[in-house]
Amino acid sequence: MPTLLAPAKINLTLEVLARRDDGYHMLRSLMVPVALYDRISIEPLLGLDPATSAPPLASDNLVMRALAAAGFGADHAVRLDKSIPIGGGLGGGSSDAAAVLRAAMEGMLGSVPDRDWIAAARSLGSDVPFFLCGTGAIVEGTGERVTAVGALPPWWTVILRPAVAVETAQAYRLLDAAREHALVPTRPRANSATLRAVDALQRGDLEQVERALVNDFHVPVLAAYPPVARAHAAFVEAGANQALLSGSGSCLFALFESEERARACATRLRPERDQQLFVCAFHRDGTWR
Repeated sequence: MPTLLAPAKINLTLEVLARRDDGYHMLRSLMVPVALYDRISIEPLLGLDPATSAPPLASDNLVMRALAAAGFGADHAVRLDKSIPIGGGLGGGSSDAAAVLRAAMEGMLGSVPDRDWIAAARSLGSDVPFFLCGTGAIVEGTGERVTAVGALPPWWTVILRPAVAVETAQAYRLLDAAREHALVPTRPRANSATLRAVDALQRGDLEQVERALVNDFHVPVLAAYPPVARAHAAFVEAGANQALLSGSGSCLFALFESEERARACATRLRPERDQQLFVCAFHRDGTWR
């Protein structure tokens, strides 16, 4: 079986809307996959000594949970090679789970089980349905409404991961505290930054996409995490037109029309010793042209 590639994602927009009675927040986001990959190998045991991750994956790891949700697991050996930072807002765990589900759906693990695959994806995490798309998508609600936006332009991104992780729950606490005495914007969908960004993305207009970039976690997270604020300042000093937090952080990214411009910015960034720097293209799935 070939190695599965699980791409990272960045949020070109992330609008945190009203908080529901159950405590969950409604979201609206334009997400795109990028060519920074975790690699997953899954092999039938067939009585052989399995090659597994070192250390072996825990049963609650999203790869193992996805295998179980797909009806496989105990009879397969798994190796997970992580490249996507944990706690960086790049969706690595969710992408790992989606890669396993797609392999099962396509018959790569054996006979395709009778499953509600979307329900299985939702049960594994709010970002997992997005990664089944293989391209950029508008993600709404609590992640259950996913609308693919078609083929992506051949753009590049520079991603800088500060030497700190941001827990999603903490990011929400920071945002809720910042909004405690302010009205949460209603942001009608028809006039949202997300739809403006989608329109510009589909036209290949990078300048207008950059104008539409927004992440409601950006300001409170930068204020609470000095390493993230320093990473943002490094992007500004390197001449990036716009640098934005991805997800709830801690990674920041900037967009470029070409690899040459992306690598030029990366050269100017001069990351700190414990920071991680990635230069990668938008992930382009062969099913979208």
